[in-house]
Amino acid sequence: MSNTTEQFILRKAALSEVPLIWNILQDAIEQRRQDGSTQWQDGYPNELTIQNDIKNGYAYVLTENESILCYAAIIFDKEPAYEEIQGKWLTNGDYAVVHRVAASKLAKGKGIATKLFKNIEDVCLANNIHSIKVDTNFDNIPMLKILDKLNYTYCGEVFFRGSARKAFEKKLV
Repeated sequence: MSNTTEQFILRKAALSEVPLIWNILQDAIEQRRQDGSTQWQDGYPNELTIQNDIKNGYAYVLTENESILCYAAIIFDKEPAYEEIQGKWLTNGDYAVVHRVAASKLAKGKGIATKLFKNIEDVCLANNIHSIKVDTNFDNIPMLKILDKLNYTYCGEVFFRGSARKAFEKKLV
């Protein structure tokens, strides 16, 4: 069986896709709960978060043959919480921020989050952005493994909504 027909496309999400995206996020929220994590267990993110991401131009979906497999907010702007890192970023120039990464249950085992990040790197380079910064909960083992696999560097801690998060950066060349 050949994989040459696999066509993954990273594109901006549409408001009409909020229900589909919300389903993917709800699955991720439940997965975090089952993993014993406190991340995303307090009503955030929610449908309004997705709508705001779309209105702000942050909402992206990774599709395969038109099916949405993954969601992420990609922000080509400063993240205020990142200005106060306990540690040190690798770079001080322009960067993209990746928030709210969630993969569909249908995509489990496909390495879809890795494909998402590879596509995000391409979008960044196309926009002349050579750094990606991301943070995650200390107990989000799947995301920590992805960041390690993709050679993100641990830079320290940032604080979101009252709690410490592990902060990572990858320099793109």
